[in-house]
Amino acid sequence: MSGQVLAGTPWADLLGERATLVQLSSAFCAPCRATRRVLADVASGADGVAHVEIDADQHLELTRRLGIERTPTTLVLDAAGHEVVRAEGAPTRDQVLAVLPQARPGGVAPPSR
Repeated sequence: MSGQVLAGTPWADLLGERATLVQLSSAFCAPCRATRRVLADVASGADGVAHVEIDADQHLELTRRLGIERTPTTLVLDAAGHEVVRAEGAPTRDQVLAVLPQARPGGVAPPSR
């Protein structure tokens, strides 16, 4: 997807300096609660990473525009708000940490040292 994912939404100004973990959830989704805990934990422990949770049922226009078919769906956005990774289902902490390096301009991970 090209362009800033959250442009024109109430969450457009909530981007992290490095990455944003956007969670699309629904009220009666048990895996969504687990996803919320994982993403909030990662965001609180990683500099420049924000977590934004959006109720897919309450924001159907955005849900449709993004092509969300099930909850939870997690989008990892780079600092400019562009989608770099999309995953359906409840991720583990290690899975989220593994994809964060892709959330750089151009999706290029830094060289390892």
